[in-house]
Amino acid sequence: MSAHVTIKKELLEMLLESAKALHPKETIVLLRGKANKDAIDVSEVLIPPLAMHGRSFSSFPSHMLPMDFSIVGVAHSHPSGSLRPSVEDVNHPFGRIAVIVASPYKGHENVAAYDRDGKKLALLIA
Repeated sequence: MSAHVTIKKELLEMLLESAKALHPKETIVLLRGKANKDAIDVSEVLIPPLAMHGRSFSSFPSHMLPMDFSIVGVAHSHPSGSLRPSVEDVNHPFGRIAVIVASPYKGHENVAAYDRDGKKLALLIA
């Protein structure tokens, strides 16, 4: 089986709604879950402390986070509508995966998952 990310439908809907609410600024959240060699199961979304949101960026001070090995990556929005990771996304990964939620934030067709090298992963909705 190829590498994939599984996320609960309720969490996916929450990501879409939070991105829509903050539009045209980017949103960013941490993803908590379990990971093995070929599968990552996202079970929870955490709001990072002191997150900053702008029209073309979102960030948080990673040094403010407690040590938490259950954080598997981040999810952030692309108000531009692009589902592709930006150069910044690829050059500054946090965790094993990045989930991108793109405008118009209507459903799973506006969401994609990538590994830390920018390779697209299969996204399964549970």
